[in-house]
Amino acid sequence: MATDILAHPAVRPLDRLLRARSVAILGVSERAGALGNQVLANLELHGFGGDIHLINPKHDQLAGRPCLRSVADLPDDVDAAVLAIPGAAVLDTVRGLAARGVGAVVIFAAGFAEGGEEGLAAQRELAAIAEQSGMVVEGPNCLGMTNYVDGIALTFVETPAERLGDRPGVGIVSQSGAMAVVLGTTLMSKGLGISISVSTGNEAASGAEDYVEYLIDADHTRVIAMIVEQFRRPKRFLALAEKARAAGKTIVLLHPGKSSAARDSAATHTGAMAGDWQVMKTLVEHAGVVLVDGLEELGDVVDLAIRAGSIEAGGTAVLTESGAFKALTLDLCEAIGLPLPPPSPDTYSALRAAIPDFIPVSNPMDLTAQALVDPDLYRRTLAPLLADDAYGSIVLGIIQTDVATSKLKFEPIIAAIRALAPQKPVIFAGLDDGAPVPAEYIAGLRDLGVCYFPSPDRAFRAIARLAAARGEGGTTAAPIALDLPHGGVIPEHAAKAALAPTGVRFPQGALARTADEARAIADRIGYPVVLKAQARELSHKSDVGGVVLGLGDADELAAGWLQLQANLAAHAPGARLDGVLVEKMGARGVELIVGARNDPEWGPVVLVGFGGVQAEILKDVRLLPAGLSASAVASELRKLKSGALLDGWRGSPALDVDAVAELVATLGRALLGTPAIREVDLNPVVIYPKGEGAVALDALILAES
Repeated sequence: MATDILAHPAVRPLDRLLRARSVAILGVSERAGALGNQVLANLELHGFGGDIHLINPKHDQLAGRPCLRSVADLPDDVDAAVLAIPGAAVLDTVRGLAARGVGAVVIFAAGFAEGGEEGLAAQRELAAIAEQSGMVVEGPNCLGMTNYVDGIALTFVETPAERLGDRPGVGIVSQSGAMAVVLGTTLMSKGLGISISVSTGNEAASGAEDYVEYLIDADHTRVIAMIVEQFRRPKRFLALAEKARAAGKTIVLLHPGKSSAARDSAATHTGAMAGDWQVMKTLVEHAGVVLVDGLEELGDVVDLAIRAGSIEAGGTAVLTESGAFKALTLDLCEAIGLPLPPPSPDTYSALRAAIPDFIPVSNPMDLTAQALVDPDLYRRTLAPLLADDAYGSIVLGIIQTDVATSKLKFEPIIAAIRALAPQKPVIFAGLDDGAPVPAEYIAGLRDLGVCYFPSPDRAFRAIARLAAARGEGGTTAAPIALDLPHGGVIPEHAAKAALAPTGVRFPQGALARTADEARAIADRIGYPVVLKAQARELSHKSDVGGVVLGLGDADELAAGWLQLQANLAAHAPGARLDGVLVEKMGARGVELIVGARNDPEWGPVVLVGFGGVQAEILKDVRLLPAGLSASAVASELRKLKSGALLDGWRGSPALDVDAVAELVATLGRALLGTPAIREVDLNPVVIYPKGEGAVALDALILAES
């Protein structure tokens, strides 16, 4: 992998590509439909004012322009070259362009890293040329880029010449060129302005992270929409996501890869290694990225993010015209976690005074068909909702029906919004997708900053996605460096010794190497006790009979010791024992599983959830960033499916959530401070009633050798 292309921005600025003032095109010909011809047509369509150099060894003139015979004929320091040529000619051409000081190159050809070992070697050579020359390489296997701010289209896809102007822009960064085009079409159909759209392809020497950094620093871009199949520099992307959040810019990400088939497909398409989707999801969302499930949702959330900016704290208020839809809204919003708080007393009073007696005040509120005869009703109900701090957004779920009905509703709604000049998002959601709504009404709403959705479900899901991106995690605490005895598998007794100084609580006990030592330990800590064989080879010691439970006195301990030795002789004869851990058996409690791992690409994460059936069948676990505070962990614990058990359920006592939250936060700090750790497993962790703490019964660490 080439070094970071933006590590030295003065040496290789992306402006040579994204704001090129001079362009060379290889692949223009007399053949109709040639890709190079399409690139030239796009530049002319967009009114490109810089120099254009055509290169074709067979012609002195093409498309009414002079034509150079070779790369060697180019003037010095051309900003960008577009290669609409076969893959076999790419390497030599790029070498020649680098020799002429060309600042950037766009490579359409496929068949590189995604095409096997030979193609991978060629792609690595491209990266080496870029590294040596300071050239920016977009692609290979890409569709190019379009700058709608300056009118520069280095792509063979016919691209509308629609300048951004003074509108807030959406920057598109997509590994897939086809999906970049699809998304651009979607956003333009919503009346949104695109700043720059980049197809990164195989990312031989510039990647998604580079273009994201560029767009974060660009005044013309407010929202960055991404379609990424695999991040090649995940930790850098996480840092950039935090930078975007600090700059008030929203990143909306579509990342295929939940299924193993999708991950394999991505690797085949882009030549990238498949990553862990759940780890990615956890960490990018914590960094403030809005992660969406599909293209439709990507367009919807970007639309809302551009027009609304953000969804501030608070729930959503819904005004509609159907009692049945009111019930449907309650069901959906509960399912997606979008709160619909009731009106405050002041808002209730204002609404009660604004509406007829036969309309009950509630959220959602069914206005019935009353607005058809009293069109000012929309304004009178919107005003108190906009003034209520409990609401971060307002949704109008309106039945459109036909042109005549639309006129009766849209005109007073638009007038009300114009008069009220809302400082929080107002979203229009048509209940009847496909109704013949005149385009000028939709445009009128959008001109006022109001999103128009053809269905309420899409509106609610987009609001829920954007609202969740506020970032509710706690602060990152100081890392803790563990003193690990060695690499590889660190067995239970040594893992507990390494973790104990951090405050993680374990049962009383000690390591015994003889039966007499075991008896002395048991006499000191008290019966009943458990015996556990300790060896690096026995990471799953219970599978070979290496655990003997419930030994209530000295005689049972002696018998248990002999039983343990017999079990190991039969099932693990080659195991080299460190000794036998003798521990006091504690009281029963609720079992949790707590684990952690340091993902080599994304970084450390911690897993916590209920043990037993909940973990194995119900998958009742949550994956958390390693840097969460104890208070943030406690909040996440209550989001478990069985989270109600933590605070008492049907007479059972409330559990010590604070203690287990502190344990989980401490484990995260240990991962942050000890990069050598690969995995930690504390299973089970027993949580006791409030005030009685939590105890990790077992521990295992896997570290770098």
